[in-house]
Amino acid sequence: MAVRSLLLALVVILGVAPAAADDRKAALDAFYRGDYARLAKFFRPLAERGDAQAQFILGAMYASGKGVARDDKEAASWYRKAANQGVAKAQYGLGIMYEVGRGVTQSDREAARWFRKAAIRGVAKAQFNLAVMYDIGRGVAQSDGEAVQWYRKAADQGNARAQHNLGRMYAEGRGVAQDDREAARWWRKAADQGDAKAQGKLAVVYYEGAGVPQNRTHALAWATVSAAQGHDTAQKMRDLLRTLLTPDQVARAEELSIEIWERIEASK
Repeated sequence: MAVRSLLLALVVILGVAPAAADDRKAALDAFYRGDYARLAKFFRPLAERGDAQAQFILGAMYASGKGVARDDKEAASWYRKAANQGVAKAQYGLGIMYEVGRGVTQSDREAARWFRKAAIRGVAKAQFNLAVMYDIGRGVAQSDGEAVQWYRKAADQGNARAQHNLGRMYAEGRGVAQDDREAARWWRKAADQGDAKAQGKLAVVYYEGAGVPQNRTHALAWATVSAAQGHDTAQKMRDLLRTLLTPDQVARAEELSIEIWERIEASK
């Protein structure tokens, strides 16, 4: 459970929670101290009275084992209560539980159903997961068009994995007209967020001049950045390019790779 998500939900609940001012202050103090056990005691009665956000938080606590002993069945139960009240993040969480079979019987169909509910409400991770399911035909009938639609929604929200996969769809001409320039554009967006696979793809397109002007110095720079994150294919490409480029080109590529890293870190 992301602390940021907990804080956001906590602020929402504490603003309307039917609790005494002293109780609300104690809950906030517990949050800042990292006393999740005390927070769980605060949220439980709210959840039991039907507060959807409290139900979501309690589910997340059981899923992660923060403040309570980890219990997948309890997590799924509280997620379901919140999901049935329309809490999008709970719908996504329940989808994950069904996808991996935690606390519920594993079901790709149910995972897709809950991902769809969350995706419609704008949860980028749910949009990405639903797109993957359409991409490979898991839990839903395979559909390149649906995959592209949901990849794009997530990509437009800045989801790097969706941006990478949307680039792949353009490169392969699946669900969209084949377009190397669009493929490179989406890979660049993902690469600028630190996605190693997209960085490796950029290295290839710069090497080949597919969708971008051919530039092997840039190819080596992106391969170096990707390789630094452990991408095997990029490591091989980096080593090969170092033998093909001049010492000056290699030196310039190293400078560019540092600039890329600094830009990525500064954007976080």
